[in-house]
This record gives sequence, structure tokens and C-alpha cells, in this order.
Amino acid sequence: MTTRPTGTPNLDRTQDGPATPPPDRGSARAGGRRFSRVGRVAAGLVVPLAALAAWQAAASAGVFTPAQLPAPSAVLAAVGELIQRGELWQHIAISGQRVLLGFAAGAAAGLLLGAAVGLYAPVRALLAPSVAALRAVPSLAWVPLLVLWLGIAEAPKIVLVAIGAFFPVYTTVASALSHVDPHLVEAGRAYGLRGVGLLTRIQLPYAAPSVLAGLRLGLAQGWLFLVAAELIASSMGLGFLLIDSQNTGRTDILLLSILLLALLGKAADALLGLLARTLSGPLAHDKD
Repeated sequence: MTTRPTGTPNLDRTQDGPATPPPDRGSARAGGRRFSRVGRVAAGLVVPLAALAAWQAAASAGVFTPAQLPAPSAVLAAVGELIQRGELWQHIAISGQRVLLGFAAGAAAGLLLGAAVGLYAPVRALLAPSVAALRAVPSLAWVPLLVLWLGIAEAPKIVLVAIGAFFPVYTTVASALSHVDPHLVEAGRAYGLRGVGLLTRIQLPYAAPSVLAGLRLGLAQGWLFLVAAELIASSMGLGFLLIDSQNTGRTDILLLSILLLALLGKAADALLGLLARTLSGPLAHDKD
């Protein structure tokens, strides 16, 4: 049996009982992350719920006529009407297809040209001023030219969405690659990396956060250009639904079109953000 010297404090037990075990810091951190995620979701819902309440209050108080601002219940009724007629999913599907194809084409072109401009000074001097000038052209200004060149089928609509997606991707990729730390580039070359190897092992991982942010911006602008694209002799799509509801005085369907564009744009951005977070791990590993 071990005795303890007089005056030595008892480190094993507190005065009133057994010693309190140290807190589980891992569990505390996990709980903090869960709370943080829940808090962010809750905070993100505050503005939409407040806007919905204000919308309902304004419609009920008669601030606007039903033709100007129908109640939320009228918009829900319009959803049921379009579903019953079998049109809602067709409009969503055709708009989603146009955005997906246009974004894929525009992002690919933006990545390639942005990489060339960002990595090679002669290409930058040759092309960057012209691309910057074209970037200032409004979306609607492209419509008559695309109709003249490509007709009124699907091609001009997809190309217009591609134009919208191209510029944010090009700009962020060119800027990110032109600002890669030159010391890292020299270190890569010292290890024998050249060309594609240098790009994939050093430059692209370093610029990955900016590239992924540019892709998200390009996708968002693709949705913005969609409405202009669906002005080109369309009979389907959310942009067509928006313009058609304005012409027929269906403000409930007009508001529904705006809400669907917002929700689909947010959903697409969330999916691309999830993909970006999934890819950020391997890219960060390559960067290290």
C-alpha cells in the first residue's frame, strides 16, 4: 500500500469525490461543427422566410392588386396547374439541358483560353485586351448576331449560355495562373517538371480555389444568360414561361418562373460547390 507524503495535494481525487475526467475535445469540436452547420442553414432561411411573410402581408393588406402581386397561395396554385397540364417538368428539363450544355462548352473554352493567357505572356498581350472588350457586350446584344449565324433552333440558345459562362471562368483562371508563386514554378522546374506536368502538379493545384470559384461564377452567369437565350423563338423553358406569362397577364406564373430560376440556380451552385469541396482534398494534396 502506497502512502502519500503529508502536505502533498491529492491529484487523483477532488475534495468531494473522484477526479473529473478531461473533456473530450474531439466531441466538442464535432458538436461545434454540427452547430455551425445548423446555424448557417438557419441563418440562410431568415431572409427568404421574412420575404415570404412580407409578401403574404402585402397581398393580404391590398397594397397591390392581385394582378400586380398575387398571394403565395396563388403561386402554389399555378404550380399545380402547370403540373396538371404536364408542362412544369418540361420547362425545367429543357432549361436545365440548355444551361448544362452551354456551361460545359463555355467553361471548357474559358479554362483553355484562360490557361493560355495566364501562363504565356505573349498570348496575354495578344488576346487579353480583345477578350476584355468582348466581356463588356450585354447578353441581349449577342441575340441578333447568333440568330443571323445559327438560325432559331437550339444552337444559338446554347451558344449564348456558353458565352455567359465563358467570361467568369476565363477571367479567374487567367488571373489565378498568372499569379502563381514563381518560386514554386522554379522549384518544379528544378525537379524536371515541364509543360503539362508543371501545370498539373504545381500551377493548377496552387490556383485551384480560384478556378473552382470561377466555375461557380460561370454557372451562375449561365443561368442569367438563359432568359436572354430563351427569347430566341422558344416555345419551352423557364425563360419562355417568364415572357409568355408577362404577355398573357399571368403574374402568378411570372413569379413562379422567377422563383424556379432562383431555386434551380442555387441548387446547381450547391452541387458544384459540393464537387469543389470533394476535389479540393486531392488538389490540396498535390499542392503539398
